[in-house]
Amino acid sequence: MIFYKTREEIEIIRRSADILGRVHGELAKNIKPGISTLKLDTIAFQLIKDSKAVPSFKGYDGFPGTLCISVNNAVVHGLPNDYILKEGDIVSIDCGVFFEGFHSDSAYTYAVGEISPMARKLLNVTKESLYLGIAAIKKGSRVGDVAYAVQNFVESNGFSIVRDLVGHGVGKNLHEEPQVPNYGKRGVGPVLKDGLVIAIEPMVNVGKRYVVKGKDGWSILTRDNSLSAHFEHTVAIVDGKPDVITTFKYIEEALNG
Repeated sequence: MIFYKTREEIEIIRRSADILGRVHGELAKNIKPGISTLKLDTIAFQLIKDSKAVPSFKGYDGFPGTLCISVNNAVVHGLPNDYILKEGDIVSIDCGVFFEGFHSDSAYTYAVGEISPMARKLLNVTKESLYLGIAAIKKGSRVGDVAYAVQNFVESNGFSIVRDLVGHGVGKNLHEEPQVPNYGKRGVGPVLKDGLVIAIEPMVNVGKRYVVKGKDGWSILTRDNSLSAHFEHTVAIVDGKPDVITTFKYIEEALNG
């Protein structure tokens, strides 16, 4: 069942998303060679707690962390641990915030120091595919239109879309209907109506699209050990148009400051 949100509820999600954006911004300042992924998780937990909010992921289906931190060949759901980031790594950080009864959800893949040209292209293509998916939302459009826009751009750049994991509705529950795949055909799937709030989240591999579960029981890894990137925004449909609720503003300020 799809739950449509009122304008007032969308504004609550926006406040949740601002907390989330500020968390990402602080993490962006700290992502550098020599820091552990567990330290980043601790920073995020404290910031969310200080904001009188709750980490959406911590305890979700038993997940132990505030952040999903996925490095290099990890696609998503990586566990925060004692791994020390090193020059040339890429690290995807997915985080959710629960505030005043509603969740927000976003992800960003960061470069650790100088990265390879291929890794940089991967990050750029994945991020752009997210915005192309968002741009496909208009009055009367369907989930398949978003999916096609993402897939077409990613594959035209020689990369592959992960198909085992998809975006989703967001609201009082972290994961709601409808599912929002990153691959598909135009004109199919649920209509994107006003009041719908969804997480659009391309997961893109340099190599093949296939994935496997890691030995920790949580991490999802590329089967061929190739690099993977992940970007995500929470988006509301308002007056037939996309309203991007989450923000990368604080990240960009930190990275460009």
